[in-house]
Amino acid sequence: MDLTKLSSTMVYSEVYNMMYAPDGYVGKTIKMMGFYNNYYDESQDITYYACIVQDATACCAQGVEFIPDEASIELMDSLTTSDKITVVGTFDTYEENGSKYCTLRNASVELS
Repeated sequence: MDLTKLSSTMVYSEVYNMMYAPDGYVGKTIKMMGFYNNYYDESQDITYYACIVQDATACCAQGVEFIPDEASIELMDSLTTSDKITVVGTFDTYEENGSKYCTLRNASVELS
């Protein structure tokens, strides 16, 4: 599913649907473009990576977590939150601390 070919409003809507009804997307390859972000959870010693998309007016934003593949790990250290990236990975869900989360596994990441 190539979200890079959709308008910003459609991308935002599709990502919202992924978060709202993730089971219909599990196993699909997703390609998306957005802004890079990350969060380091000190208590678990885990860094979470995300690709953030905005709607057409940039008033609303939605993000998809991703787990970078081996080839993209080095790039993660050089990115800032203002960098625009393209991510391609396999959509999946996982449970952590009793909550369900969505992610793109084995994601290739490049600057856009």
